[in-house]
Amino acid sequence: MDIDEPPIPFLDLKAQQARLGPGLRARIDAVMAHGQFILGPEVAELEQQLASFCGAAHCIGVSSGTDALQIAMMAEGIGPGDAVFLPAFTYTATAEVPLLLGATPVFVDIDPATFQIDPDHLERRIEAATQRGLRPRAIIGVDLFGQPAPWPALRAIAARHDLFTLDDCAQSFGAALDGARLGHAATATAVSFFPSKPLGAYGDGGALFTEDPARAALYRSLRSHGEGATRYDVQRIGMNGRLDTMQAAVLLAKLAVFEAELARREAIARAYDTGLAPFVTVPARVAGSASAWAIYAVLFADQAARTQAQAALQRRGVPSAIYYPKPLHHQPAYAGAHDGARLPVSEDVATRIMALPLHPDLSDAQVARVIGAFEGLGLHAAR
Repeated sequence: MDIDEPPIPFLDLKAQQARLGPGLRARIDAVMAHGQFILGPEVAELEQQLASFCGAAHCIGVSSGTDALQIAMMAEGIGPGDAVFLPAFTYTATAEVPLLLGATPVFVDIDPATFQIDPDHLERRIEAATQRGLRPRAIIGVDLFGQPAPWPALRAIAARHDLFTLDDCAQSFGAALDGARLGHAATATAVSFFPSKPLGAYGDGGALFTEDPARAALYRSLRSHGEGATRYDVQRIGMNGRLDTMQAAVLLAKLAVFEAELARREAIARAYDTGLAPFVTVPARVAGSASAWAIYAVLFADQAARTQAQAALQRRGVPSAIYYPKPLHHQPAYAGAHDGARLPVSEDVATRIMALPLHPDLSDAQVARVIGAFEGLGLHAAR
């Protein structure tokens, strides 16, 4: 039966803004008062607080998560002839940056339960890339949907093959693995503050984390046109990749309540786990992890069941989204880079996955309504 109620918001930034109230406004007003809109004092303050939050030695604020990935790879000199290994089931930014630098993205299949990159398949893809005449240079592990990639296994593989490790933590700042926040699981960590992320700005923004002071200094130079000791001391080719002061101010206000928001996301995820388990396959937890729950994605028995359920839920005022409808190796932009290998898990998951509303301002009543909307749809979780 369709429900005559207002639709549930998939993301509710207006509710969050109202909750943050005067603290958010004070941060924004302070920037307007001092007028330092580029690399103002809030940027350095945010960098210090972010590093402290996740336990990293260095944090460098940048203009987006995509630019964070590019700066990290530019610093390593990655370019033509180099192979960069990354999961096929992720957002395009992870793969487009290697191509922009002239390198070749090599797509790796995923674990069918956690949707994270499959270390066993990664080993086979490294061998295949070498046989193609490419130089293996880097592994980008994506912490998908808020959960950590299998970093102990990825680091071991990187050590065997002498590869740079880059953590694409765009969706998962705040997540933890084996008791440690993400931010130093790889040689460099790239984070996005796109508005829909668990810690989101009111525009684009990102950050890089590293334990290496030399890399931190190089990242700061590259984000500001390759400058050295002064603005007009140009040491290298860089980019315009600075984090705006206004976005830093917004993020400082949000960081003050971030721990509480992560706890609320976890509570909603657990409620969904219990209530939705009879109908769909609920997300598997990465062992030893705490998720940031950027996305709560369930699996249906097949694509037809997903299509029917999505339409029925929409009629009941429950929005949904499909992350991702097509794995990257099936996207036209990567046809020339991909070697034609089938990646069956990524291909299957793309036909059956669907994300549900999960944000810290989702009320208990709304959570119950999402769960209740699945009743009577004739769904049964795969066993």
